[in-house]
Amino acid sequence: MKRPFLIMAFLLSAMLIFASCEETPNDVNDDKEQSRVLVVYFSCTGTTKRLAEYAADILVAGIHEIVPEVPYTSADLNYSNDDCRANREQNNPSARPAIKNGMENMEKYDVILLGYPIWWGQAPKIIYTFLETYDFSGKTIVPFCTSGSSGIGTSDTNLHALAPGINWMSGRRFSGSETKNGISQWIESLNVNSKNQ
Repeated sequence: MKRPFLIMAFLLSAMLIFASCEETPNDVNDDKEQSRVLVVYFSCTGTTKRLAEYAADILVAGIHEIVPEVPYTSADLNYSNDDCRANREQNNPSARPAIKNGMENMEKYDVILLGYPIWWGQAPKIIYTFLETYDFSGKTIVPFCTSGSSGIGTSDTNLHALAPGINWMSGRRFSGSETKNGISQWIESLNVNSKNQ
């Protein structure tokens, strides 16, 4: 009677040992595969959001949307109206629209892809708010923007003063119709995966 019980106890112990050995490599691999890249974006119409999601998917990276405390309405974005909210903010050097959602654990990321639409040739002022909110010391920031016709212009280099002393990579402008394959080729040219290991 005791012998079958001992054999069963031995087999159960052996199975538990083997199971725990098999889990360890997976845990280690999961840690190694955790991305040190974050894709941050601001998007009112969904164009920049779509490209940011492509980038995060390609890089297996974290993603964070900058959400304004006061959402932008279609009237706020009516550029033909000189007094619309977007025009007032872009013409005011001190404008810093409030951000509704904070970003935790910024320190765990080494590379940040920062996406935004072009508003009158520049990044929206909410991007300025974001850059002035966090400490980016030791990080690399890669700007990218979306526009129907305007180029990136100085929209990326004008951001440098807001987060000085970090590694700013050259920005890139995309049209709203950019494909996931196009984003993949751009990301490959950046070689950001080598920076997050």
